[in-house]
Amino acid sequence: MALQVRVHNRFAEVFQVTLEDGSSSLATLNLAPEKSVYGERLVKVGDKEYRLWNPYKSKVAAAILGGLPRLPIKPGHKVLYLGAASGTTVSHVSDIVGLEGSVYAVDFSSRSLRELISKVSALRRNVFPILADARLPGSYRFLVEEVDGVYCDVAQPEQARILADNAEMFLKIGGYSLLAIKGRSIKSTGDLAKIFDREIGILKRQGFKVEKTIPLKPYDRAHVMVLAEYLPER
Repeated sequence: MALQVRVHNRFAEVFQVTLEDGSSSLATLNLAPEKSVYGERLVKVGDKEYRLWNPYKSKVAAAILGGLPRLPIKPGHKVLYLGAASGTTVSHVSDIVGLEGSVYAVDFSSRSLRELISKVSALRRNVFPILADARLPGSYRFLVEEVDGVYCDVAQPEQARILADNAEMFLKIGGYSLLAIKGRSIKSTGDLAKIFDREIGILKRQGFKVEKTIPLKPYDRAHVMVLAEYLPER
């Protein structure tokens, strides 16, 4: 069976690739041709090269497969990415926003950021690495402009609070956020449903309208993705 590529029916610059064995995979158009970021397969169809998007290594891909109704990452968007790590998902966000967009990639680990620079931002001029603690958005306020969306995937106890503080400083009114809630990073024991509800409650009190909560099983255990619109009272 020949490789086939079609545009995703809901999300711009996200693709679905049918592989030789008939299985299907999400993919993005490779902004850095012939370069793989985390060992993902590259497939070429015609004159275009696509990077398969692994949902076991990217919570955004897992959320899309889990029924995410809206992706607040679009061509031309400016995106603040909190918890960038070594750049696995950052690279796919970079593919989607394209050269007209920007990805401000924040992480407090110098080791992770070095990997992100060598594997991602050195090859992509729309990714801007920032070595900083996402709990202190004021420390990088002069490096980030107003953004269309915020993606937060941090291994910290106060995940919703971190997102809210960054949104207040950087996210445009009516902009959307994605929060990957890591239940066991907040509390090592206890009822996960209560942990998730508490974090979602914080978002609501900080001016977010929660649109959808998506469990990430089977790709990630003890995680949910929360899609929310930022509509604070002024």
